[in-house]
Amino acid sequence: MRSVLAVIMATLISVVASYAQELTILHVNDTHSHIDPQRSGEYAGRGGVIEQAVYIDSVRAAEGRRNVLLLHAGDFGQGTSYFKQMNGDIEIDVMNAHGFDVVCLGNHEFDNGVDELARRLADLDADVVCSNYDFSSSALEKHVKPYVIVRRAGLKIGIFGLLTDISKVVEKSIADAFEYQDPAEVANRYAAFLRDEKKCDMVICLSHLGYEEDKELASAVRNMDLIVGGHTHTLLHKKQIVKDPDGKDVVVVQNWKWGLNVGHLTVKAE
Repeated sequence: MRSVLAVIMATLISVVASYAQELTILHVNDTHSHIDPQRSGEYAGRGGVIEQAVYIDSVRAAEGRRNVLLLHAGDFGQGTSYFKQMNGDIEIDVMNAHGFDVVCLGNHEFDNGVDELARRLADLDADVVCSNYDFSSSALEKHVKPYVIVRRAGLKIGIFGLLTDISKVVEKSIADAFEYQDPAEVANRYAAFLRDEKKCDMVICLSHLGYEEDKELASAVRNMDLIVGGHTHTLLHKKQIVKDPDGKDVVVVQNWKWGLNVGHLTVKAE
């Protein structure tokens, strides 16, 4: 346990912003059905959902659950025999047990088809967001929202989701059913909507585009405070700051892969 937590703590990132109260954001991405700690290789003994739960619960106990936001940036399924043998159900059970607040879709969520994904999402307690695909008139319509608004630490937080171009990574019949919309155009629209119309104190993009794409997005879009990313399995040891078109700071984070770490950000008053 000590070695696992040392890896997790090495990824702590602080975000300083002008908000009235302190908010803790915990985040993972690309967990890919890794339920157990790694059994061999360079990362043997690290990760695993029990270790994740211990860390998440400890932070909630220390900070107060109403001050902690738990996010997943996509690709929670596919990657181990658990997914193949249990059809992705155990991953949903784990996310419910952890108490995730908001999840975005990753491309591997579609590996067993749209109807099967909808079946699994029906049992997921967390909100699922994706803004740059229109899932209306599909089995996903009831389970995926373009954005959500949550309240934590006295803050009104708007969260929207972006998914990579699935035409390159999923079966053609699935990709052809949904139109990919330009992430920057969609992000500008939803970020402005959440900031100006919904009067959110903080706007978060939950992204499964990839690290380089996230940095490009941050530089092109107004009204975002934070991008929590996934897809490229990027490990960041320190906060990445990108200037938006108005010269304001946007923090970009991504937290490696397989649940080896739990990313930890603190948003606090200057």
